[in-house]
Amino acid sequence: MAATGASATSDHGNSAALPSGLHVFISFPDALMITDFIFGGLVWILVASTTVLFVDTQGWVMFVSIFCFVITSILIVLYIMGAHGGQSSWIILDTSYQCIAALLYLSAAVAQAIATRRSAAASGVHYKAYQENIAAVVFAYLATLSYVIHAVGSLMRWKKAS
Repeated sequence: MAATGASATSDHGNSAALPSGLHVFISFPDALMITDFIFGGLVWILVASTTVLFVDTQGWVMFVSIFCFVITSILIVLYIMGAHGGQSSWIILDTSYQCIAALLYLSAAVAQAIATRRSAAASGVHYKAYQENIAAVVFAYLATLSYVIHAVGSLMRWKKAS
């Protein structure tokens, strides 16, 4: 009898299964997609709105922020639609993406910090552009933190599912 109760609970969308529908917005770690989306979008907007002095480094930041923004958007839509159908391969996909995105955002945050520091030393940089670069660094590190927490939560879900 107790085994039946335990299996009934595990079938009802616990943290070992990917949510679908609007449960995406209230389940951990999937609710963090909202912060991933917001902080990543802010990095994209801030870097795009400032004068790009260091094309290689800030180009990387733009690539990472746009790539993660698009993939996170696609995942949100797919999870809401229930495209995963409760398959465990989606848990592996989700975990892999969150870990890769965390590493990409860490590299982008460091690159943006380097570009911001170098722009402070460059002559002719307006203070407003410098402030936007600083804000981009802050949001890049917040996006990194959000993706890291999401990755840890996804790794814990993956462990529970296996």
